[in-house]
Order: sequence, then C-alpha cells, then structure tokens
Amino acid sequence: MKTNEFKKILKPLIEKTIREVLLEEGVLSRVVAEVARGFQTTLVESKASKTSAELQKEVEEQATNKKERIKRLNESAGLGDVFSKAQAIPEKNSNGPLTGISPRDSGVDITNIEKLASGKWKQLMGTK
Repeated sequence: MKTNEFKKILKPLIEKTIREVLLEEGVLSRVVAEVARGFQTTLVESKASKTSAELQKEVEEQATNKKERIKRLNESAGLGDVFSKAQAIPEKNSNGPLTGISPRDSGVDITNIEKLASGKWKQLMGTK
C-alpha cells in the first residue's frame, strides 16, 4: 500500500476521532477556560506593575543594603576599612601601566591579609 493511499484512509479517521474527543468529552471547553484564566492573570499582573520611581527607590535600597552587608562583613573579618585612605585617580592621557595613579599613592595595605591566613602565610605561598 502506498503512502498516499494510507493517508487517505487514516486522515478522515483521525479527524473524526479528534473531533469526538474535543467536543463530546468537553476537552475543548476546558482548554478554552484554561487559556481564558491565563489571560486574566496576565492582565492583573500588568496592572500591578511598578512605576519607574518605585523601581529607582528599590534599586537605591538594594545598593544601600549591599553597602551595609559589605561593611558588616569587613568588620566581622577584622579587616577594617581597607580602602579608607584611597584617593581619586587623576586623569591623564598617557598609555603607561601606571597611568592615572598618583605617585604619592602607597597602594592598598595588605598587612591584614596575614591575619586571615592565621600564621600560615608562608605555607600558603608555597615557601616554608
């Protein structure tokens, strides 16, 4: 039997079966009701969207909370404020590796890192 002949026999049977299932057993009405509920939920959600001012306030609160968490973390680690003596980098137009770094800048104080290593600094570096 050729494929086209097989399709001619099966297609009407499948179409009839699908129609019976969708219409007689109420499947189609349940699908439509579920889709309608989905549209209602979407419309309700779009009405409850936040304004740009509310979003901006929320972003600012998150940034403040993040700064506070970082401060508490630094305090609990005993590092203090590592960047307290940091100064703004002066603007220059050269392309060297230390461009924009002040000659008076002593860098970041890393002496407190030794405290984190609990006296195992040389072992962590691989020299003993």
